[in-house]
Amino acid sequence: MSHHYSGPNFGFPHGDARLDLTDLYAFPKPGGVSRSILVMNVHPSFTIDKPKPTTSVPFATKAMYELKIDTDGDAVADIAYRACFSQSPDGTQTATLRRVEGAEAAGSGDGGHVIVEEAPLSLDREPQITEAGDHRFFAGWRSDPFFFDPLGAINNLQFTGSDFLADKDVCSIVLEVPNSALGNKEVGIWARTLDGISGDWVQADRGARPMQAIFLTGEERDAYLSAQPAADARFIAVFAHSLEHAGGYIPAEARRVASTLLPDILRFDTRRPGSYPDNGRTLIDDAPDHFLTLLTNGKVTTDRVGPHSDLLGEFPYLGPPHKASAARRGA
Repeated sequence: MSHHYSGPNFGFPHGDARLDLTDLYAFPKPGGVSRSILVMNVHPSFTIDKPKPTTSVPFATKAMYELKIDTDGDAVADIAYRACFSQSPDGTQTATLRRVEGAEAAGSGDGGHVIVEEAPLSLDREPQITEAGDHRFFAGWRSDPFFFDPLGAINNLQFTGSDFLADKDVCSIVLEVPNSALGNKEVGIWARTLDGISGDWVQADRGARPMQAIFLTGEERDAYLSAQPAADARFIAVFAHSLEHAGGYIPAEARRVASTLLPDILRFDTRRPGSYPDNGRTLIDDAPDHFLTLLTNGKVTTDRVGPHSDLLGEFPYLGPPHKASAARRGA
């Protein structure tokens, strides 16, 4: 899994699938040298353990979905994009997107400059796209671009090449931004979900690099998901312990490898092509194979699954959802 099912026992953070961060992608806009694409995927449409559909409601209305951007290399956000969702009496949802800069971007408030207000959500095959100045915005159900054999992972890494996620959906938040909005240089990016049901914003899930929050955090998973990247050095020891166990690393080498994975931030230079793990992450990068090679110290190098074939060549780039909105509502 990537961040799919990041709660305990294949559950979801705070017991809510809508708060589950699945994947983060960042790559230059195809054919657009001065613009970049940021994708935050949440809310898997199906559980893995005893597979069944999750809720049909796309996003939690008492939650915040946030992209954090570090522009100076200190693992503290200098820019944040915050998406919140409201629901009308007829059950439809709309999105509001804000941008905040400076010290406020590192916090957990819901303020900021409004970029998009009451944007329609996309539930069907045809994407609903909102243009807002020099930004483009999409939110709604899409085909999950993550490709992996999670059942093989559960079965002691005995992979069959069966892509459980090939016909599954996620809820996507996709931004197209000018590179100048990110600083026209290398930045660090991560995503997080915050639960506001208690009246305060509580971080439910976070991450950037795929799979490590699931496979390497051990009994520290809850602490990891609620932590901030600037404090990630505290998890080097638990990562190293997991690497020793899974890959047979000697302790010193396990610590060295663990230190390359933290802080949990995706480095992205807008001036270079996207390619995981070197620069951002595209929708076709085989992040699972990269992680398996690292996890097992080269003993397992592939899950025998490749990229999905339903990706689009234009914004929002993710393929259409597999289930129509009528089916989601049980009609």
